[in-house]
Amino acid sequence: MSWQDAIPNPGALAVVQRNFGVWRKLLLPSMLGNFGDPLLYLLALGYGLGHFVGHMDGMPYITFIASGIVASSVMNTASFEGLYSAFTRMSAQHTYAAMLATPLRVSDILAGEVLWAAIKGLISAIAIIIVASFFGAIQGPWYG
Repeated sequence: MSWQDAIPNPGALAVVQRNFGVWRKLLLPSMLGNFGDPLLYLLALGYGLGHFVGHMDGMPYITFIASGIVASSVMNTASFEGLYSAFTRMSAQHTYAAMLATPLRVSDILAGEVLWAAIKGLISAIAIIIVASFFGAIQGPWYG
């Protein structure tokens, strides 16, 4: 195996496109979870517990907790996609065996899976940031 075989080619985008097509079928329940979970967390912890806590290091508790929810959700989403979902595609569904029967290489599949996990983490982060902005939990220099 040469070093050129380790560099992914545009076939990685085909893996991302395949994963997106499968995910699109479950778009509504997936997005409901992406928006519903932070809504419940920010209501319960941000407003409920935040009422008793007040401020953390000069910032409202809901802002403090929102940043942690974004970080933990991105980590959990990308880890789940990279571990459990990839294991299911390998073991139960035999998706990777089917992909290897095409011109895709292992490096393409790996790069596509890593890119897809990052995209899923980004989707999760954007959903949480949207929900947190409705609660006024997003603060920064651009918000005055």
